[in-house]
Amino acid sequence: MYSIFGAFLVTLVLSAVLTPFIRRIALKIGAVDKPNARRVNKVAMPTMGGLAIFLAFNLTNFFLLKSQYPQKQMWLLFLAELVVILTGVVDDLIELKPAQKMLGIFLAALVVYFAAGVRMTTLTLPFVGTVNLGLLSFPVTILWILAITNAVNLIDGLDGLATGVSIIALFTSALTGYFFLNVTNVYISIMIFNLIAALAGFLPYNFNPAKIYLGDTGSLFIGFMMAIFSLSGLKNATFITLIIPVVIMGVPITDTVYAILRRKLNNRPISQADKHHLHHRLIQMGLSHRQTVLVIYGIALIFSLIAFLYPFSSLLGSFLLTLATLVGLEIFVELIGLVGDDRQPLLNLIKRLALGFKSDKNTSNKK
Repeated sequence: MYSIFGAFLVTLVLSAVLTPFIRRIALKIGAVDKPNARRVNKVAMPTMGGLAIFLAFNLTNFFLLKSQYPQKQMWLLFLAELVVILTGVVDDLIELKPAQKMLGIFLAALVVYFAAGVRMTTLTLPFVGTVNLGLLSFPVTILWILAITNAVNLIDGLDGLATGVSIIALFTSALTGYFFLNVTNVYISIMIFNLIAALAGFLPYNFNPAKIYLGDTGSLFIGFMMAIFSLSGLKNATFITLIIPVVIMGVPITDTVYAILRRKLNNRPISQADKHHLHHRLIQMGLSHRQTVLVIYGIALIFSLIAFLYPFSSLLGSFLLTLATLVGLEIFVELIGLVGDDRQPLLNLIKRLALGFKSDKNTSNKK
């Protein structure tokens, strides 16, 4: 146990030491984010910082934690990671189209599904029982990986945002997976904590005011790993094991779902970028850059606390908890105008009900 914690410390230090070197390399090869109408940075910022996280994470895995992992699984996962990292590096250099980025993630997902055997195979639902996914296992698994990876990629819009939210989500995933979801492969939890250590070493350089960005090299890699880790507890999914990782990753998933909805309602392509993401809206409301990041950290922590309640809830309790979370989330989304200032169906319904109740009460008092 002490050697494992020692390895985590080495990962953190490696990440902190490698990041300045990656920053210099990014500046030399032109991997920089230049200011434009959509970005919040005012000066050109070196990107590709995720490469330091990837290197620190895997150096420790292969040299200090190798005995903790099944060797075949580790090498196959590393192969998939390389595909993701290569996709991210190319995108940070020449800016790939969304479809091209998704192709890279798709190829990595194929390696994970067919070679490493990481997949969702059965689903147990209340009142239905266990359903063997059969041929649906492939599309469900691939879509899960693509969706989670893209969700983390989308929230990487402010200094330290994606890094901090990912640390919170990964820490919660490791704890719930190990203690509550009966994830028998302990090495998954070790790998998650090792990635957390790599992110923690990088965060001081990435937090506002940032010296380097994650870039798509980092956000795609982190999102991909989060998807793979969550699937480790979803091989034989139940309602609880399915809902917990969704809630844990509530911030990126919420931002992605409402971004798709917003663009559909405005008749715009889903892949078209805009400045109406969660962090954009909070800044437009008057919060500073750092305040916005800290508020979203707080939201991520709330999602994590909700996720911890599921293992202790009955079926009815889980249903009510999910319903309350969705209602509260919708009210918050409408209040900040994530879909649009004029699109507030739930708030308008509440107002109508309140006015109707007030009218009935006034009528009753007059009688």
